[in-house]
Amino acid sequence: MGLFLIPLMLSNVLQAASQTLNSIFLGRLIGVHALAAASSFFPIVFFMISFFFGVASASSVLIGQAYGARDEERLKAVAGTTLTLAIGSGAFVGILATLFLPQLLHLIGTPADIFDDSLSYARVTFLAMPLLFVYLAYTTFVRGTGDSRTPFLALIVSTIVTVVAAPAFISGWFGLPRMGVAGAAFSNVVANVVGLVFVLVALRREKNPLALDASILRHMRVELKLLATLLRIGNPTALQMVIVSLSEIALIALVNRFGSGATAAYGAVNQIVSYVQFPAISIGMTASIFGAQAIGAGRFDRLRKIARAGIALNWAIAGTLIAIVYVFNDTVLGWFITDQNVLRTAHNLLSITLWSYAVFGTTAVLSGLMRASGTVLWPTVLSIVAIWGVEVPAAYALAPHYGLAGVWAAYPIAFCAGLLFQTTYYQVFWRRRRLTTLLEDVPLATT
Repeated sequence: MGLFLIPLMLSNVLQAASQTLNSIFLGRLIGVHALAAASSFFPIVFFMISFFFGVASASSVLIGQAYGARDEERLKAVAGTTLTLAIGSGAFVGILATLFLPQLLHLIGTPADIFDDSLSYARVTFLAMPLLFVYLAYTTFVRGTGDSRTPFLALIVSTIVTVVAAPAFISGWFGLPRMGVAGAAFSNVVANVVGLVFVLVALRREKNPLALDASILRHMRVELKLLATLLRIGNPTALQMVIVSLSEIALIALVNRFGSGATAAYGAVNQIVSYVQFPAISIGMTASIFGAQAIGAGRFDRLRKIARAGIALNWAIAGTLIAIVYVFNDTVLGWFITDQNVLRTAHNLLSITLWSYAVFGTTAVLSGLMRASGTVLWPTVLSIVAIWGVEVPAAYALAPHYGLAGVWAAYPIAFCAGLLFQTTYYQVFWRRRRLTTLLEDVPLATT
């Protein structure tokens, strides 16, 4: 488990690092307004990719089960159908979002002084959505087989590209046009292209069954029964992702009321907490993938051990990272922000919310393991209740009295409520299911 987790966790850290570097370059080379422009736009991106992310997660479960059962034909069928869906949905999202971007930015109350920069950043990002969806799909496939090394190496390469390309496009180095805020978005596109090419070349050289060859292309169509299975497993997760993204839109709309300085603080804090959040997500993904492989191999006795190992790893890793960030938070925030008022705001927000991401990680392990067995409805419902029944109402109730601090207090409140909900369901219902019932829920037999 550790051999898989470490590259996966480092991959997510590198993925966060790519966005962090862009934010640092924007904040340092242009200023706080540029950082705010990109930060205001992020929840919209999250919303637009959330449904496909759920389907991609479902494909990793099916690929993990097929890989555990050594069913190569089914593995390729899952990959082909998901890639077809990735291209089609990426094009649809890209075109739809591009047409309605001004309205979307107005909807979330984007401050007037950063509106134009947010719009230019968003347009570049959405035009590249088909590419992003394919890259996301392929890295999810590969991890479903237990290979977290190849996506990790791809992210190393793409991060290096970001380090060079972001300041070059922002400031117009090497004779390139000076693109400003849009240059950061364009550097993301270039980095994703390089990362995807790296993954495809690596898989072909390794003769991996997921390598993009004639056998995969033959499956590049929508197999209706397989699509139904993907949607059955993925829809609850996709719905959860959509609900989470909508909650972020609701919260950024609340944050934007406090001005572009508050939006910049929101962006900087989110960048930093991602280094605690992504390892927690990685551990949850690892529990889900290993759980799926154990179920595919008929080794149900491994599930409890996977849960215990995942929770222990989460608290060890998250606890260490949280302690480090609390010690050095002023220094780290200073990488993004030069304005002292914004810096103080970000410091207070980080102090309020950071500790609770260890709680979030425990919830991710339990829900990930349950989803690996095909139990997706109730973990999803409980997550939605924690978000829209606790987090958003708490933020809107506390903000008038405590300002931005009230918005951020809603995060730990919701994380603790979510852990209580998921633990109760895990202990009282899921663990008591008979193995025969569990086996019937596994979609491996569905074609």
